[in-house]
Amino acid sequence: MPKLEHDTEKRSVSRKIIAGLAILGALAGIAGGFLFWTLSDLPRLNAIEEYIPMESSKIYSSDGQLLAEFYYERRTFVPHYEIPRHVKQAIIAIEDARFYSHPGIDFIGIFRALAQDIRAGGLKQGGSTITQQLAKMLFLKPEKSIRRKIREAALSLQIEKHYTKDEILGLYLNQAYFGSRAYGIEAASQTYFGKTTRALSIGEAALLASLPKAPSHYSPFRNFNKARERRSLVLQQMLDQGFISEEQYGQAMKEPIPATPHQRTYEAPYFVEILRQQLEQKYGNELYTAGYKIHATIDLKLQKAAEQALTNGIRVIEKRRKSGVQAALVAIDPRTGYIKAMVGGFDFWKNQFNRATQALRQPGSAFKPFVYVTALREGMTPEDVISDSPISFKGGKPGQIWSPKNYDGKYNGMVTLKTALARSLNAATVRLASRIGIKNVILTAQETGIRSQLQPYLPLALGASAVTLLEMTHAYAVFATGKKAELIPYERLENRDKIIVEENLPKQADILDEKTVAELKKMLGAVVKEGTAVRAKELNRPVFGKTGTTNDYTDAWFMGFDDDLVVGVWVGRDDHTPIGNKETGAMAALPIWIDFMKQAKESPE
Repeated sequence: MPKLEHDTEKRSVSRKIIAGLAILGALAGIAGGFLFWTLSDLPRLNAIEEYIPMESSKIYSSDGQLLAEFYYERRTFVPHYEIPRHVKQAIIAIEDARFYSHPGIDFIGIFRALAQDIRAGGLKQGGSTITQQLAKMLFLKPEKSIRRKIREAALSLQIEKHYTKDEILGLYLNQAYFGSRAYGIEAASQTYFGKTTRALSIGEAALLASLPKAPSHYSPFRNFNKARERRSLVLQQMLDQGFISEEQYGQAMKEPIPATPHQRTYEAPYFVEILRQQLEQKYGNELYTAGYKIHATIDLKLQKAAEQALTNGIRVIEKRRKSGVQAALVAIDPRTGYIKAMVGGFDFWKNQFNRATQALRQPGSAFKPFVYVTALREGMTPEDVISDSPISFKGGKPGQIWSPKNYDGKYNGMVTLKTALARSLNAATVRLASRIGIKNVILTAQETGIRSQLQPYLPLALGASAVTLLEMTHAYAVFATGKKAELIPYERLENRDKIIVEENLPKQADILDEKTVAELKKMLGAVVKEGTAVRAKELNRPVFGKTGTTNDYTDAWFMGFDDDLVVGVWVGRDDHTPIGNKETGAMAALPIWIDFMKQAKESPE
């Protein structure tokens, strides 16, 4: 070859090499730039230390029982050292067999997955470790991109350098979604099996471990056969990896698979809903995410007694009357103002309307004690007399006359105040209210706890203005002690570290002096001993109270107390139609009150 041609060829090859190197350099620069851009804004790793998962807030009764949970994501954090070994092994067996040996990225697993993808002709297998999945959960968006996978790998390597394997596994198990609104292993244990993580069997742990990959697809509640197959695969993996014995494998395979979730229904649901609304106004979204522990004043034994008494009472009434009767009950500790029991209707899950707090109903004769205590405050005594005789007043319209009549249509002449209240005499009560002034009666009612608007007319003396059961019960607590205790639904609220955030101590204000209280109790005691509530004598202990019945037997009440509890009961229909003929407070409401008070004494706090 001529020298000139040879030199020309050498220069051409050199140019090609240089061009190739330039291209490679450019590609390397682009790759380096891409890598720098991808990794330059990685999240701070110490964010894990600051990580606070969304956690359910829980309400507990005064006797330590769980009443309800409030959450967006149902989650209860459990430390990694409290998670049983076989639960950890189940998730490792199916998700990341070399978890304890790889540095955060399982290169063997990646190459195996790649080989299987090539054979399958597409992306079928994943190669993400538990650490990578945790990095994605905590720091990255669920996008499918090369950039996200690189960031995920880099974060995983850093996580492995700073945290132990058990810490990483614990975080993963607390963060993973297991389906059915259960976030984290503890919520999953409760949702699928109604037990804590510590109580899970091997078979149960295997079922839960099978869910994070595709919670809906493998849900036993949606696809029983798929769930069983997936659990079998987990158990086989546990056996192959030496986590369980042949005997344990056989026993676990025989364990039943749940068919329905263990979704908690509230205890004391009417009360819980009121408390939820109150706390939401104060704490906003934190109520559903911060893991608060709310210690309510409700006593679950008393609550159960209240629910049972109300159910029994309605069933008895509906045996003699058409169905559709409703009732409500409130119990308060008069010394503290603690709400100890509340039932707002026959079935919260059918109708959430709370008849204890939302229903405005006329109290009838249950309002009369406000008239008599006003008279006592004016200096009268239970033995002073008042005329129980016909009396008339101008009505609300021109030419209209209002003449209150007694229940039996008879009049009794001069009677003591004690007798007038005990026998619930309308004419005598209205005459007394006229003498002491209806505005003074309203003032007494407001001072003791009535917040609803009261009409300043004499029919108020007979309970013509609508009130709620809760405010009536609150006011009767003043009759019991002379002191008005602020109503308290929860004693304290703690954060997830059990540090008290808020504490509610009893607060009282003096309303009635001791002499007035003693005289009033003498009169309300006479209602039980010789008046409209004689049936309550079967309790065989000192109790005090007053019946109430409205026109056409639309509302039936009994308000009463002993030394420990003030309890109010209302019975009626939501559409304001009559309960039924002769369904008075003594007939419809008092039996429920007695039933509850019997059970309350048998179940002391």
